Amino acid sequence: MKRPFRFGVMLSRLPKDKWIEWLRKIESLDYSTVFCPDHFGPQWEPVATLAAAAAVTKKLHVGSLIYCVDYRHPVVLAKAAATIHLLSGGRHEFGVGAGWMKSDYKEAGISYDPPSVRIERLDEALKIIRLMWTQEKVNFSGKHYKITEIAKAIEPPMEKPPRIIVGGGGRKLLTVAGRHADIVGIHTSLHEGKLTPNMFKNFTIDNIREKIIWVRKSAKASGRNPDNIELCILISRIEITNNSESACEAVAKKEGLTIEEVKRCPQFLIGSASEIQEQLKLLREKTGISYIVIPGSNFDLVTQFAESVIRPLHRSHA
Repeated sequence: MKRPFRFGVMLSRLPKDKWIEWLRKIESLDYSTVFCPDHFGPQWEPVATLAAAAAVTKKLHVGSLIYCVDYRHPVVLAKAAATIHLLSGGRHEFGVGAGWMKSDYKEAGISYDPPSVRIERLDEALKIIRLMWTQEKVNFSGKHYKITEIAKAIEPPMEKPPRIIVGGGGRKLLTVAGRHADIVGIHTSLHEGKLTPNMFKNFTIDNIREKIIWVRKSAKASGRNPDNIELCILISRIEITNNSESACEAVAKKEGLTIEEVKRCPQFLIGSASEIQEQLKLLREKTGISYIVIPGSNFDLVTQFAESVIRPLHRSHA
């Protein structure tokens, strides 16, 4: 099944005097969703930001990419997500993960447990959150969480709960995603706990296809239809240019990669607008990924990308 493209914008923060203007402009540019990450440092707090974004827009989806269960208890997340979803008229996309960035844990004094422990915790958290969206009272006893007679996340009940997003690059995390997620983000491996050039070296279409197999197998084993899962990718860099060779060379030098590694990594969209359109069509054809999230720090580029890439794709019913 070929899904139509959807596009999102990742925003860590907005200009304080133009944040409403920016969000409404993004909505007008045919983006589906505005996302907030969940890190410490200079970024805006995501729950507050997403609630405010929903309040000043009409059709734009608002999403977390992604909340970390090590920073936020699942009971708190279940209630926050349900509230945003209810007040926005069903526009919240709820992304949640196991945490990965070592600097966040160090800065906040949170124990950075081994990946297997963090992924176990996420699996339990997702079970609790789903139950709190659907059950009047929830009891849960696991290795990491014990919940006793907790009430439903929100009243009145939601018509439909938020769609859950889980993303990752490793087999264990993507297995959890296959069990629980409505949308799965396919990423490079983040086992180093920081951003490094190694993230991009082996992240190719073939590598992505292998990761998607893990998701689909897990979904089937859980009695779910893997064809119902929407696949997503977070783009790291966009260069709209008529001199793609020179741009790839510059990116390779900056990132510590070879030109070939840059060209074959789907997280880099480099070339003319038509070339980028073809890159995205090929990615969807080869992997099924149709949900594209771009960085939003350069608002001129967000606008240019919408006008020269998104709108032509939508006009062609891609």
